[in-house]
Amino acid sequence: MKINRQPLPTLSMYRITARLFTHVEAAVNAAFGEHGKELIQKGVSRFGFDLAQNISLRAAGEGETHILGDYIPSRTEKKKLDQNEAVIYSQMARLFGQVAKAVVDVYGEKGKDAVREGVRTFGEARGKGIAERAAHLGQDNTIENYLSNYDMGRSKLFEMETHHSPEVIEQTFTACPFGQQWADDNMGEYGILYCEMIDPSIAKGYNKDFEVDHDQYVLKEGVCEFKFKLKK
Repeated sequence: MKINRQPLPTLSMYRITARLFTHVEAAVNAAFGEHGKELIQKGVSRFGFDLAQNISLRAAGEGETHILGDYIPSRTEKKKLDQNEAVIYSQMARLFGQVAKAVVDVYGEKGKDAVREGVRTFGEARGKGIAERAAHLGQDNTIENYLSNYDMGRSKLFEMETHHSPEVIEQTFTACPFGQQWADDNMGEYGILYCEMIDPSIAKGYNKDFEVDHDQYVLKEGVCEFKFKLKK
């Protein structure tokens, strides 16, 4: 007897933000030890402990296991903060940017490599989760089932066009809240470390034979263009 299963709910941006932080923290800690932790603490402080605490508590309340709370002083006052949709997207970008800046400004290219590694492991873990979401519905990790099982809700803050063909998905983004926030904050040098790694890593985690061409970025050319290709 066939079981009809409902798609799993997408992850909130609070969970995704706390998860990204946890992966970047692990990579920076592995590369630079205690000094790396000190730099991460500096980045969280610049972002704002009250904002970080809100993300931490929301993510934990939704079942996310993460490390962000370890970087928030216990004396931090709990505040009721703005929860409209746009806010958490900009906050994810700002938290990542401040942490990356704190590390890169001290360690240069080695710092960039550590941050990229954190994004890579974060992306691959998410990709594996997307494959599991497909399997939950009895679907294989093929190109046809990639976007339909994506783990992050498609906010209207992203403006994009998507075209499917049997072996390729083409996407063009003309607006991205992450890229816009980094541009507004003059943090493109740090935000691009996320942009360079995230989609190829998610795709690779979903299916090791997935390839992603991504040669234009909102932060550089004003548009992101992707080609997702799955080798037979």
